[in-house]
Amino acid sequence: MKFYKKTSYTEDFRLFRDGAAAFWYALLGLALVAAPFVLPAYYLSQLVLIGIYVVAGAGLMLLSGYCGQVSLGHAAFFAVGAFTVAVLEKHGVPFLAAFAAAGALSAAVGFVIGLPALRLSGLYLAIATLAASFIVTEVIVRWEGVTNGASGLNVAKIRIAGWIADSEPKLYAIVLAVAVAAMLAVRNIVRAPLGLAMMAIRDSETAAQSMGVPLMRVKLAAFAISALLTGLAGALYAHKLQFIDPDQFTILVSIEFLVMIFIGGIGSMHGIVLGAAFVIALPQLVAVAKDYLPAAVAQQSGLQAAVYAAVLLAFILAEPTGLYGIWRKIKHYFSMFPFYRKGSLRRAKSFAKSETW
Repeated sequence: MKFYKKTSYTEDFRLFRDGAAAFWYALLGLALVAAPFVLPAYYLSQLVLIGIYVVAGAGLMLLSGYCGQVSLGHAAFFAVGAFTVAVLEKHGVPFLAAFAAAGALSAAVGFVIGLPALRLSGLYLAIATLAASFIVTEVIVRWEGVTNGASGLNVAKIRIAGWIADSEPKLYAIVLAVAVAAMLAVRNIVRAPLGLAMMAIRDSETAAQSMGVPLMRVKLAAFAISALLTGLAGALYAHKLQFIDPDQFTILVSIEFLVMIFIGGIGSMHGIVLGAAFVIALPQLVAVAKDYLPAAVAQQSGLQAAVYAAVLLAFILAEPTGLYGIWRKIKHYFSMFPFYRKGSLRRAKSFAKSETW
């Protein structure tokens, strides 16, 4: 068992806790690099989708997990990024420029939506972002001269200086690079003064304001950065599917994003990856489970949504810290074995609640 003791304030800003953590992350990185050489095409395709959802999840985690602002409208930013890259590439704009424009336009849309919406909080903020998502989707459908409306758009393969991502391993390499960059960006923002201000707002807006934190400015920054990352994820998603239409960016996508960060572990960078893997794997698990369910249940069109709701409710009631919280408890159990006591953990929880003002 290890005891981690900090001897200076600078240790709070380390990227890795210690050398052992850096070693395990490096090992994970090597495994991800080796994945295209050892995994079948289907599993590699699933990893690509997980990577895309990790980018979007990193954005939503920054807004909801670290700044405490709940959004039901992130499908709109996902759609803006996807349609921006598709339209620009259709008119001959290189991928890198179109990709950057997708993120920038998504951030601008997020900023505009955030100006009125962030004056609200809680359920009202969620409803406002949901309404904004409907407006953005309607604009995409009606703006047929640019977006081709409900008919959708074909998306070409990624081209970078003559190099074409014409296979799953090549697309995987791009998605992996963007996902790692997004995770590192969010991690560094969280360690920076801006991230500390976000967490202060999440914990108590009144206390944060009394300490001089500019609430609206920090919230808008969180909203814009979150929208930017989600827009980049949408651009990658468009290239993954190679065809997009407005029906692919419904409220169910926003719910998937929220389920991802809550089940993975709200306020945890590791939870983003675990939640993304869960959300991508769930449809396949439901499809397999249908073979063992009664026909009256298996043939219901809303089965997957019902499973989402049931799993989310179970985690909220039984394990609010999500999959990453379960992993930490398992690790703690084995590190304390054989001295681990379930009762002591229960008392620790009670003490933690008692010191919350």
